[in-house]
Amino acid sequence: MKKVSLPPLTANLAAAILGIWKLKSREDVDATGQIRVDPFLGRDPMGILCFGPSHFAAQFMKRDRSRKENVPQPVQLKNNTVAVNGYQAYFGTYSIDEIAGTLTTHLKGSISPADVDSTYVRDVRVVDNELIIQLETTAVDGTAITRTNTFSRIA
Repeated sequence: MKKVSLPPLTANLAAAILGIWKLKSREDVDATGQIRVDPFLGRDPMGILCFGPSHFAAQFMKRDRSRKENVPQPVQLKNNTVAVNGYQAYFGTYSIDEIAGTLTTHLKGSISPADVDSTYVRDVRVVDNELIIQLETTAVDGTAITRTNTFSRIA
């Protein structure tokens, strides 16, 4: 799979991720480099991510949720949470592996009952006031993709 290059590891990642982050971009890329659009959240979703010292909360939303026919039914994808009616929200605890540059989230609550008690590992970097989170998942048709979420610090 063609993976979007990540910056070098972040020194003191645990301290660097603390704060509130607004989604700047979300890009899904397959092995050929083709961009794939997530039908659940759309081409340009909104999102917010909040990190305290040991707890986090995340919310993502498709920009236009006005027409129900625009929102496909929920599907559990590999290594990913479920969006319900164009909305994805979850919270829980997390831990950081400074050497690997990874974030492990432990979901305690979610809009999707299927996600409760799930654990996910993500590659994470902080560069200036940008947070980059990358993961391997699948598109709805099962195609392997690399998802890169980039956030801007707002607090």
